[in-house]
Amino acid sequence: MGNLHSVEKAFERLGRRCNKVQHPADLKAIDALILPGVGSFDPAMANLTATGLVPDLKAWGAADRPLLGICLGLQLLFEASDEGSKPGLGLLQGQVQRLPADAGERIPHMGWAPLQKQNDCPLLDRADPPGWVYFVHSYAAIPETSGDLKATTAFGDRQVTAMVWRGRISACQFHPEKSATSGERILSRWLNWLDEGAPSVP
Repeated sequence: MGNLHSVEKAFERLGRRCNKVQHPADLKAIDALILPGVGSFDPAMANLTATGLVPDLKAWGAADRPLLGICLGLQLLFEASDEGSKPGLGLLQGQVQRLPADAGERIPHMGWAPLQKQNDCPLLDRADPPGWVYFVHSYAAIPETSGDLKATTAFGDRQVTAMVWRGRISACQFHPEKSATSGERILSRWLNWLDEGAPSVP
């Protein structure tokens, strides 16, 4: 359920190699995880369950090891989604809800939009101009803890979740691998954070 090729190429441009994780044994050689995703919540959770990786992903999160979710990968980190009936990974507390129909925008939300910083995290810097990034989604997470929300974007007359972070678990609702210079800067900062020892973020 992932845009794996685009993500791999984005990290190759930054001088890093990604290894695909298809079975629990593959995790032994992994220092940090990227969970990309496109499509729908329930089929994605079904695919993860079929690999046998769900218990390992939950254990990874419980151990507060570095993880970056992308698009649907962000939504899978939460407890549940209005898009389906299957439970999510539950690594972050909160619910994924359909974008509001009365916000004056088309659903799905598709295209470029600027980020609005809400709380500090290693992927954003106060000195940066608002970064324009590429979105394709019909649902957005509602974190239970307000401090987990690191950036939002405008959806009509509302602000919806664009980026979350807790401890060493981070995620972007947008596609950094398709977001030109802004996305490359975000991925580069994630790699720099890893190189610095991946300090936990409140």
